[in-house]
Amino acid sequence: WNDLLAPSEALKGKTTMLATDRWLLAAGQLAKGDSVNETDPAKLAEVKDLLISAKKTLLAYDDTTFYSKLVSGEALMVQAWDGWCNYGIAENPQIKYTIPKEGSDLWVDTMVVMKASTNKDAAFQFINFMLDAKNHAWAAQNIDYKVPNKPAMESLPADFLAKFPNMNMPVAELVKFEQLRDVGDAQRDYSKIVSEIKAAQ
Repeated sequence: WNDLLAPSEALKGKTTMLATDRWLLAAGQLAKGDSVNETDPAKLAEVKDLLISAKKTLLAYDDTTFYSKLVSGEALMVQAWDGWCNYGIAENPQIKYTIPKEGSDLWVDTMVVMKASTNKDAAFQFINFMLDAKNHAWAAQNIDYKVPNKPAMESLPADFLAKFPNMNMPVAELVKFEQLRDVGDAQRDYSKIVSEIKAAQ
């Protein structure tokens, strides 16, 4: 993480970080060896200071166009959603995906049926349709995101997996990462700290 947070001269002004509270803080937390769910005010203050210092070296905070900045060469290193990194790789195979040695968060996209839904049967049918291995494999190939469906992932073509190495991460690697948890009232602290980081000069 420190390659991004304290970049070399060649990278200064050529890096972006995610602006969303939990992921921006996670970069600093992991760089300091903390949990991505840390709530201790003293540790959060240290993370804030680190990220304020890092801000001075950034091109931008960017949650949506970082991959196009990589493709164009405007950015040379970015903190990225892994699937969106694949969008960049699809346009420029020179882009490489890596996970910092300190690790990352572990996430999963989900589908839910709302309690107030007026068409629960259709919603469940759609979810079951998408969970079918053939359909889930289609989704993986069309959105460039891995899916939590072993038969679907095992059916993906070898050239597709070679093009996007993060699609083929072993479970043993994935489980080393930490899930973002509900931090309760500390979420207010997280939001306040991120606002202060963004406002810092």
